Amino acid sequence: EVHLVESGGALVQPGGSLTLSCEASGFIFGDYGMSWVRQAPGKGLEWVSFINSVGDWPKYATSVEGRFFISRDNANNTLILQLNSLKTEDSAMYYCARVLGCYSRPSCYDSYPRGQGTQVTVSS
Repeated sequence: EVHLVESGGALVQPGGSLTLSCEASGFIFGDYGMSWVRQAPGKGLEWVSFINSVGDWPKYATSVEGRFFISRDNANNTLILQLNSLKTEDSAMYYCARVLGCYSRPSCYDSYPRGQGTQVTVSS
């Protein structure tokens, strides 16, 4: 059974930084691309970032490019998202998801396993 557990969310001031982690189990982590997606209250799911199975091809949504950085540790089955220069509009529940195929459209995630999420709130 696929199991994804996110952590690291917090309340942070605008301009601050956070590191989110996702611990994966129940599958061969290094065989899959992984994504971070987010959802703010009252809004739809938004793709944030994707990384391929070996970790050398990161991709970012325009809204976070240059501020967020994705990485992975296949030896420890962990996915990381470094969030820098945070803005109030980055406030959302952040989820990691196992990807098989498409990754940049929200509809891709209708069938992909996701964790329970970790809350990021950016506010002064």
